[in-house]
Amino acid sequence: MSNDSSFLSTWARSIAPSPTLAVDAKAKALKAAGKDVCGFGAGEPDFDTPKFIKDACAKALAEGKTKYVPTPGILPLRKAIAADYVSRGFRNLTEANIVLSPGGKMSCYLSIVATISPGDEAIIPAPYWVSYPEMVKLAGGVPKFISAEDTAGFKVTPEQLRAAITPKTRLFILTSPSNPTGTVYTREETEALVAVAVEHGIYVLSDEIYAHLTYDGVVASHPATFSDRAAELVITASGFAKTYAMTGWRLGTIAAPLPIAKAVSSLQSQMSSNCTSFAQFGALAVFEQPEKAAESVAEMRATFDRRRKMFLDGLNAIPGISCYRSQGAFYLFPNIKSFGLSSSDFAAKLLEEELVAVVPGIAFGAEGYMRLSYAVSDETIRKGIDRIARFCKKLRGA
Repeated sequence: MSNDSSFLSTWARSIAPSPTLAVDAKAKALKAAGKDVCGFGAGEPDFDTPKFIKDACAKALAEGKTKYVPTPGILPLRKAIAADYVSRGFRNLTEANIVLSPGGKMSCYLSIVATISPGDEAIIPAPYWVSYPEMVKLAGGVPKFISAEDTAGFKVTPEQLRAAITPKTRLFILTSPSNPTGTVYTREETEALVAVAVEHGIYVLSDEIYAHLTYDGVVASHPATFSDRAAELVITASGFAKTYAMTGWRLGTIAAPLPIAKAVSSLQSQMSSNCTSFAQFGALAVFEQPEKAAESVAEMRATFDRRRKMFLDGLNAIPGISCYRSQGAFYLFPNIKSFGLSSSDFAAKLLEEELVAVVPGIAFGAEGYMRLSYAVSDETIRKGIDRIARFCKKLRGA
């Protein structure tokens, strides 16, 4: 067999590897080589998974809960997730609408594969999470982009959405809070966008993986709660990774209209069977011990909020950089257009000269920006600000 890539499938040849994971891998390789790297690339909480969750998982392991479980997930966890969503205003939702998947990323992918056929279009606001366009392509679909700059708060408008819809449009992907910008749409803004989707009868994939991580008193809204018709068209993807520092556990969730939930479960039955059994019992502790869960989230949110403000102030104090005030997730997305470099060149030189790892904005469909995660230590943020300031001063020739 030849090593020529032409022997690979169409999907394998056309797909792009995750740039965020690539940046993180490069930063880790440099650290392993003894370099003092400030890594702001990975979207991963630097907290440990709360002990009560790990204890519940360890108990499940000790009790031998290591076998296959139903494809959509263990019943107690699905019931608990459904009850939690109902308490937040979701309509006509039961465990039958809930599917557990191997990670929030897989939840998004399964939702896309369940709704997109070859040739169908999916509208994706930019800046976007790096995986959305590739997932649409893997389903044989066509990603269509609508863009918003920092001057608009990185928020697209109903008019932009309406103008992008064609007879081939099948799906609109909405992420609030956003990765990479940290933008949180208000309820009114979200309702206006969802109203356009409902008017045209297109599905909405609402990625709410960061819904519990908001600041400045803002609250993330849930599109599926807006109306009975919205409940029939909105697929809510989420998971435990960001909220409970469980990235390695690979536990995503889907709350969807029954036909979509059934389709997703069937797809998953052929792809991965089920997500890890004992991990699900660990996640169940979140709902069985709500006070501990709330305490762990509050602690993490408070820490992220402090880091957000420190990093935001530090970046905005650097001549040539302007940074939008994010209100969710754990990212900042500063504007670096004044330096006249592409975001890829800026990121490459910053890593080479100052050992600071960031993700270039072009990876998110937004040239002229860079994404930095503040899910890192205070010391790393302070050191990173100093290095970025020194780098920018050299670029300006000051």
